[in-house]
Amino acid sequence: MVAPMTTQSEISALSFEEALKALEDVVRRLESGEAPLDESIELYAKGDALRAHCQARLDAAQARIEAIVADRDGRATGTRTFDENQA
Repeated sequence: MVAPMTTQSEISALSFEEALKALEDVVRRLESGEAPLDESIELYAKGDALRAHCQARLDAAQARIEAIVADRDGRATGTRTFDENQA
């Protein structure tokens, strides 16, 4: 049996790794086909909230990534944001 529906504030308090593990557990439970319909619906909603939390954590991490800018001789001359590298 699955734990009671996790609140958004409980999910928000999870680290990326904790949320990913919880999401994997939800997916495993859903894929097993053993959960009754009502529980499956709750699991799906919890999984969607966990997925959104993981995506938000990844987006925040990506925004902080910086690439080292090198000159012609390979010496570091500064940094730029991750998004600047995508152009």
